[in-house]
Amino acid sequence: MRTAQDGGGPVPRPLAAVLDGSTPPGVLTWPADRPVADALAAARDAGWSGAALDLEGALDKAEFMERCARALRLPQWFGRNWDALADCLTDLSWCPAVGGRLLVLTGWQGYASAVPEEWSVFEEVLADAVGHWRGTDTGLVVIMARGAARRGS
Repeated sequence: MRTAQDGGGPVPRPLAAVLDGSTPPGVLTWPADRPVADALAAARDAGWSGAALDLEGALDKAEFMERCARALRLPQWFGRNWDALADCLTDLSWCPAVGGRLLVLTGWQGYASAVPEEWSVFEEVLADAVGHWRGTDTGLVVIMARGAARRGS
């Protein structure tokens, strides 16, 4: 796990506790002043796989689904609808992991504001997926980055 000595600074406690197994995976916030690359690096260091989904500028469902397909490298059978996204996030056979999986969401506030009904459905899909993987060796953690995404370190 990244520490102040290796230049990354300590990983915020909520994520560190999930990565070390002392807290079950869930949906976490991320400090606006921290690069999301720190979260992805900490996950990688812990043996987890990670992906970043940047929703900046996505204001409709079609663009949202396209971003999901690209960023998450969803399988070809992904139907670009909520049921298909739920299926992908609870199957994950197409995305094997030794440890857990981390999904970092950035730039999501605009989409949530533009289409709140759709965002609510997405929140349910995420909550169901996190719940599905809870208690397994390959849990799913979702980080909701606040503020403008800082990707670099």
